[in-house]
Amino acid sequence: MRTQAVTVLPYDPGWKKAFEKIKAPLLRELSPWLAAVEHVGSTSVEGLWAKPIIDLDLMLQSPDCFPLVKQGLERLGYYHEGDLGIPQREAFGYRDKPELMAHHLYVCPPDSPELRRHLTFRDYLRTHPDQADRYSQIKRMAAARFPQDIDGYMAMKGPCIQEIYRQCGLL
Repeated sequence: MRTQAVTVLPYDPGWKKAFEKIKAPLLRELSPWLAAVEHVGSTSVEGLWAKPIIDLDLMLQSPDCFPLVKQGLERLGYYHEGDLGIPQREAFGYRDKPELMAHHLYVCPPDSPELRRHLTFRDYLRTHPDQADRYSQIKRMAAARFPQDIDGYMAMKGPCIQEIYRQCGLL
């Protein structure tokens, strides 16, 4: 699901409930093969402005569980999109889930560098509200400047993200 219009909103406490609503059927279907279901991305950081799209990382018990998780996700109405250019992170899309908030769903083995990056970035912003505020300001400016251009929006955020990566030890 590629973002067309870039909209950034103030933090909404309802995003936690939206995550839980998406997570519940995933756990019912997939829990034997998952180590965790993580709420990542900007909607997972209290106080952070975000595009209103929930990001979820499903951490596998082991890489061998992927075929079973893929089958379970297909039963739940998701389809595999491949790694989209990011090794050790498999993306899944969906159609016709109006009862759920828009979301991006990824499946990662436990040693996935992308999973580690998501969790480290999230946890850093949760414990450094000054950096979350700074990032929010950049996101708001980028969304105002590039309301119909997700690539421009991402490029404008890039230097801030790289600086946060350096601060939390990802670079």
